[in-house]
This record gives sequence, C-alpha cells and structure tokens, in this order.
Amino acid sequence: MEIFVDTLNAPRHLRLHASDNVIVAVDTFQVGQHIEAVTVASRVPRGHKLASRMIAAGEPVRKFGQIIGSASKRIEAGEWVHEHNLDYSDFVREPDATHLVRANGILPKEQRATFEGFRRANGRAGTRNYIGVLTSVNCSASVARFIAEAVQKSGLLDEYPMIDGIIPLVHGGGCALDVKGEGYEVLKRTQWGYASNPNIAAVLMVGLGCEGFQIGRWKEAYNIVESDTFRSLTIQEVGGTRKTMEAGIAAVRDMLPVAANVKRETIPASELMLALQCGGSDGYSGITANPALGAAVDLLVQQGGTAILSETPEIYGAEHLLIERASNPEAVERLQSIIAWWEDYTARNKMEMNNNPSPGNKAGGLTTILEKSLGAVAKSGTTPLEAVYGYAEPVTAHGLVFMDTPGYDPVSATGQVAGGANILAFTTGRGSAYGCKPTPSIKLATNTPMYTQMIEDMDINCGDVLDGVSIEDKGKEIFEHILKIASGQRSKSEELGYGDAEFVPWQIGATM
Repeated sequence: MEIFVDTLNAPRHLRLHASDNVIVAVDTFQVGQHIEAVTVASRVPRGHKLASRMIAAGEPVRKFGQIIGSASKRIEAGEWVHEHNLDYSDFVREPDATHLVRANGILPKEQRATFEGFRRANGRAGTRNYIGVLTSVNCSASVARFIAEAVQKSGLLDEYPMIDGIIPLVHGGGCALDVKGEGYEVLKRTQWGYASNPNIAAVLMVGLGCEGFQIGRWKEAYNIVESDTFRSLTIQEVGGTRKTMEAGIAAVRDMLPVAANVKRETIPASELMLALQCGGSDGYSGITANPALGAAVDLLVQQGGTAILSETPEIYGAEHLLIERASNPEAVERLQSIIAWWEDYTARNKMEMNNNPSPGNKAGGLTTILEKSLGAVAKSGTTPLEAVYGYAEPVTAHGLVFMDTPGYDPVSATGQVAGGANILAFTTGRGSAYGCKPTPSIKLATNTPMYTQMIEDMDINCGDVLDGVSIEDKGKEIFEHILKIASGQRSKSEELGYGDAEFVPWQIGATM
C-alpha cells in the first residue's frame, strides 16, 4: 500500500495509491477549501472520501488501488463520496498471476523473541491459566454462572494466585437442533476447542440432561475421560440446581491444586497463536491500525509464530489479494469454496454481502463491504497464506492462516480461540469495547480522538501513524506489547473484567 500524506495544506489528506480517484480526509474538509488540484465542493467529515477528479456515472471508484464500488451518478471533483453517490457493485476479482509468493524468512532460534508462558503437559503453551465452566446447553447456563460466582465469592481462588480466574462459558444453544447437522458439529468443535485451549488449565462441564448436545456423546467423540482436570455434571442426574451447585463447587475445589501447580517459564514466540480481529471499523482502519497490526504479524511469522485472519464477510471483495499470496493450491481451493458458500448462505437468507458494513462503520467513512474488506485484509501483513480452516477447527500450521467465521466479532473470536489462539489483537476505529477470556485481547485504536475518548479501553494508539509514525515502527510497538501481554501483563479489557459474556459459538441451521 502506498500512502501519500499532504503536509502543506490544512487540513491534511491521504492519497493511498497513485491510481485512486478518491482521497481520504485526515481532518474535516470545509466547502471551498483547496486541496491538490480541486476545491472541496461539499463538507467532508474526517475519515471520509472526496473525489480527486470527476468520476462519471457507472465508473469504478478506486481506493487502495482497488475497486470499492461504482459511482451511482456523476461525481464532481472535490465532492464528498459516500452512500448518496457510491453503490456497491460486484466485479470479477482476478488474482495477479505474476505475483510471487515470497518464502517466510524464519529467524534463527538464537535470534527469536520469547515470552513467559505456561507449558502444558501436552507441550502446548498458554498465556493465561483459567478454570472454565462450560455448558452443554443454555438450560444449564444459570447453574454454571452460580457455580463460578460462588467460587469467586468463597475466597477459594485467593489461595491459588497462579489461577487467573474461573470463567462461566455459557451460550444460547445446545438443543432443538439437528444432532447430525452442521450446527451440532460446529458447537461440538467449539466446546472441545475451549476445553483444550492452552489458556485453560481445568474444565467443569455442566449440562441439564435431556438436551440434544449430550455430554456423554461429546466426551466419546474426543476420548475425554473424567480426571483431576476435567469433570462433568448434569442437573437432572445430580438432583437439581442447589445440589448441582454444591457438586460443582466441590469439583472445582478438587481441581484447583492441580490447575495451580504451574509457573511461567521462558517460551519461544513461535508458540504464540495470534487471533486477528477488527470491529467498529472506520475510514482510518485500513490506513493506520490494520496495516500496523499486519506489520506485527510479519514479525510474528518471522519468529515462527501463527496468526489467524478470519471474518469471511469482511474479506469479501479482497479475497483475490489473499489468493495471490497462497503458498499451496489447497488453500486457494478451500478459500474459494468458502466464499461461494457465503454467497449462497446470504442469498438463501435474503441478504447480500454488502449488508455487512454497520451504521457505525458508515458514519466513520466506510461505504461498501469492498472498501471495508480492503482495510480488513491489511491486518494479515504480507506473508504467504499457508492454510485455510473451517470454524473452530484446530489450527496446526504455522505462519499466516485463515479461518472461516462470520464478521460478528464475538462469534468470530470464539471460533479463533476454539482453534487454539492464545492471544488476540483487535483494531477499532469507532471504539469497540471487547474482551475475551481465556485469551487476552489487545485493543488498537485507529485514530487519536477515539483513543483519547476511550483511553481506559484502548491499549495502543495507532492514530499517530497519521502524524508521521511509520507503519514499521508501530508494528514493532504492537509486537513488543503482544509479548508483554502474553507474559502476564493485563490488557485494558482484562483490567475492566471483560470476557465472561463474549463466548458466542456460531449457530448455523434451524432452531426447531
């Protein structure tokens, strides 16, 4: 991505690529101001676009050197470009056949960064040490919460400082679904992914007893046995709410000494699995925080680590840029089939892919999904795409990978954590207040005004990229912060207590 910053005229502006026919306002433009070779014809809010030349009706509008839609009517030079004159228009995306996938330059072991994490018995590395209370069905959600709350109030955890907390991971499904269908399989994978995530030391699974998602069937599928780090209970079998609470508290009490019998040790950064998220995006997301996070991803991949790009509806229209970087034909085929599935899925539900940008996205300067996706893909950096996974599938490859998820942040992040992510970076322009247990979430602000407004929620300000800080330097800052958070420093969302309510498995299919 090329960025041209005007520092002579006030207010400043960005031309992102030499072929663009729009430019982006860093500050608000007022009518009559002169910018480049045009005079501003209508007030343009910061982060929004204006035409750098006349754009004829039906002509493609370009940003980042890519098509983001077409002019619904003639747009004069200097005119604000947004929903009133820019339409979503699909186009043929053809990957550049001349694009060369460069090999990952993995650093020698002696040069790699490290963090202080938890080494699990199975060899995996955790950044946190939680006890999880999972539920098979929504009917057992309250009991799971009662158990977690009782343990917290009892003071039991005070005796075990190596335990980060107890999390009730409850959800809204688990019954009235096709137990042989896709929705059941997704929930099954998600539950196992959380139970086996390296940030969770022990698990209590609570069920009702008569639900479609039977705990016994789930345990059999993954060869799970009752142990000193896994216990399960059903309310009907134990004898009701109060008895199940008592049994659950006793189970947690038994598991605590084992879960706490760990200490942080030096672990190579190659064992970090970073989930990439963006939410509450704005016109600066693709210019500041997302490419800066992409630079941090490149650094992580150099260490031999893994980064998970997701949110399939938010790469739509930019998937050809990922395909150009795929290191193998299997990744290309699977990504293309996933895109086709989403086109069919939205059509069946009388929606379209352009429904994705929210009112907040549009208020922040984003007009079409094509524009939003170009910014979102910037989170992935520049390294090759190594593999493509389904929702909540275990991620085993190193380097940059893609996981199919919805664009809705809690659902998407839930799939990534189930896939094994032990840390998460989340960019936001409007100010998304989000946390994620058991995986710490690092919030990256795209612009300084929002960072200042929500400073208690934001970990890093990427708005200073607009003031001259390089993407490379900001990427280094983000990468160093990732190592600190992985080593135990609390993120802003952790300090605020976020994360218990953000477990949202993807529900696919009919509720019966």
